[in-house]
Amino acid sequence: MSDPTERGDAQRQEGRDGIRATARGEAPVPLSVLDLVTVGAGSTAHASLRTSVAIARLAESRGYHRHWVAEHHSMPGVASSSPAVILAHLAAHTSRIRLGSGGVMLPNHAALAVAEQFGTLEALAPGRIDLGLGRAPGTDGRTAAALRGPGRLDEAADGFPRQLMELTRFLDDDFPDGHPYARVHAVPGPVQGPAGRPPVWLLGSSGFSARLAGELGLPFAYAHHFSAAGTLPALDLYRQSFRPSAVLDAPYAVIGVAALAAPTEEEARAQVLTGALSMLRLRSGRPGLVPTPEEAAAYPFTAPEREFVDGWLANIVHGTPDAVRAGLDALAKRTGADELMLTANAHSGEARLRSYGLVADAYGMPEDLAPTS
Repeated sequence: MSDPTERGDAQRQEGRDGIRATARGEAPVPLSVLDLVTVGAGSTAHASLRTSVAIARLAESRGYHRHWVAEHHSMPGVASSSPAVILAHLAAHTSRIRLGSGGVMLPNHAALAVAEQFGTLEALAPGRIDLGLGRAPGTDGRTAAALRGPGRLDEAADGFPRQLMELTRFLDDDFPDGHPYARVHAVPGPVQGPAGRPPVWLLGSSGFSARLAGELGLPFAYAHHFSAAGTLPALDLYRQSFRPSAVLDAPYAVIGVAALAAPTEEEARAQVLTGALSMLRLRSGRPGLVPTPEEAAAYPFTAPEREFVDGWLANIVHGTPDAVRAGLDALAKRTGADELMLTANAHSGEARLRSYGLVADAYGMPEDLAPTS
């Protein structure tokens, strides 16, 4: 194993370099991408994954800081069940932008398997990988049971801090002597010699992960895009709980933001309605492909369904590029977030790709940044 003092110094520098970002153009805070790899009606997972590559390349060329993908299961409208596989593909098509999980749902996996997957990613794209972790299943209870095996659901809900500790020790290769895993090594990893280590982030939509991230001195990403009411309390709890660590000497909070820009307000509204209807169907036990704008416009919403959809749309920053910029500026000021991670949910990949370009235009973010090695 490497010397723990040297490893701590290297981890501290890597963490600070990899976590904290600088805003590009006129954005108030750095902007990043949260990609759900959504699949629209009439399209395919193949097409959606190609769109993800296009989004990552556009984001890199326009100065977005990172591109994350999120783990979901048994959802026809989402093709991101295997973040590590997607990230390896994105790494092969980019050269500078940070890539990460937003996140890996740790209770679904063995800690050693996650350490090896992300050690491999770090070896493929040194210094560009983030390991974001969540404790939710990323799916319904039945699918979670199929993922984890019999008898593991209750254990997973209570065992997240223990799993996190195990994963961190595998990443650092520093189980103490006498521990059952002291001679178990995650490879690629430190046992093979000096190596980088992806920064660990905690993700959440409640106070549990906010407090834990603060107590451990880790960066925190909050799911504002689907739990907006809890954003300010969670961020306050994170900041109040924060203790300096090897990777951060002050809190660093990212919030996921549903945002979509289009040339007109009417088109933006039509596009985000497709995602809202998709979420309505998911929440009511009827998941499917993301509907077309025409299907969403013609859908006969009941009064309770209309109430849900209106509430959902109220938390999406959408409209013309200038309107989206104003909405993002206001949100950054209201929350004090250190970074905004934008997710553009719509039926078509073209609409999502165009949105990230229009937002970059609205902030005067640079074009065609030269790739770095």
